[in-house]
Amino acid sequence: MTTPSEDPRQNPPQQPPQGPPPISREADAAWRAVAYLITGPFTFGGIGWLLDRWAGTGVLLPLGIVGGMALSLYLIWFRYGTH
Repeated sequence: MTTPSEDPRQNPPQQPPQGPPPISREADAAWRAVAYLITGPFTFGGIGWLLDRWAGTGVLLPLGIVGGMALSLYLIWFRYGTH
């Protein structure tokens, strides 16, 4: 018969943590900035493309891409450049 301190069910062995290592705050901020730079022109370019198709013009797609990039850069500057 084993005592409670010797019982392996009472004191399970410690396992090392599983999964990927934690990401630093700087790396997280950098990947978030990259996501802003990709999604801004893509989203506003898509809106410009849809408006171009609806209006029958050809100027709103480039304006959407440039405007999306400008808004993305402003968002990155506002969020990460002020501290």
